Amino acid sequence: MSAKKILMLCGDFGEDYEIMVPFQTLLAVGHQVDAVCPDKEAGQTIATSIHDFEGEQTYSEKRGHNFTLNATFADIDAKDYDALLIPGGRAPEYLRLNEDVIAIVKHFFAENKPVAAICHGVQILAAAKVLNGRECSAYPACAPEVELAGGKYADIAIDGAHVEGNLVSAPAWPAHPAWLAQFLQLLGTKITL
Repeated sequence: MSAKKILMLCGDFGEDYEIMVPFQTLLAVGHQVDAVCPDKEAGQTIATSIHDFEGEQTYSEKRGHNFTLNATFADIDAKDYDALLIPGGRAPEYLRLNEDVIAIVKHFFAENKPVAAICHGVQILAAAKVLNGRECSAYPACAPEVELAGGKYADIAIDGAHVEGNLVSAPAWPAHPAWLAQFLQLLGTKITL
């Protein structure tokens, strides 16, 4: 297996675990991950948020870590990347309004490159209009957005992942083991024990 070059679309108040865990995991197995945010440069930080399930009707939200970006959004070219990763949290709400973000997502689907989206990351996929006729998972509160975008919501366990073609999706960070394992398979990563 050769190392893959992965683009990770980040933004302020993205979910802490959904940024940190995949970033570190993919680096640990030898891939290159360029974490970018529109209008920010390498070395700048984004604020993250921690979403937890504590018994209320929806998740709670607390301030997370600062995450340092390692690439500059204005300098990237989607054609240079083998795969795309879209964390959830609050960031997708505003990232989906950026035309360059939408163009990047459309590129990965047009070229059938691996894409991993988790939780609210599906909001960006819906805005890019790449879900029509496709089944995917997301945080359950985003199911209407999947369906309004012409997709079918995969209602799976909170710790499960769903793969259809080049897309691996999951409901939230409890799914990291399944979601990242499936993404690594799409990338052709072989881990031997």
